Amino acid sequence: MRTKTCLVVDDSKMIRRVASRILKDLKFATKEAENGQEAIDRCRVNMPDAILLDWNMPVMDGLDFLKELRKEPSGDKPVVVFCTAERDVLKISQALDAGADEYVMKPFDSDIIESKFYQAGLI
Repeated sequence: MRTKTCLVVDDSKMIRRVASRILKDLKFATKEAENGQEAIDRCRVNMPDAILLDWNMPVMDGLDFLKELRKEPSGDKPVVVFCTAERDVLKISQALDAGADEYVMKPFDSDIIESKFYQAGLI
């Protein structure tokens, strides 16, 4: 069986490392990007199965990245889980309207990531 891939997009190196460790334990191969532009460039080379996406980042934020991603060939394929400290209900609905599949609040732990990925059909 093919190993599923997840792109972790966050401007915090520590968050990327923690998320990648959790995802590796869930048997995902991970790649990292520190902003939306870097993430879209990576997706154009190799579209992942899942994307764990931060909202507030320099260069291109998570919402702009998500809108760009969904326009790409195969951009409708990855399951996108927004992972952010953003607690504004309006912003959460914006993210879901733009094509996010799930939403995780920071701080998160392995149980939260595992349950969201399970709900999204990734595991």
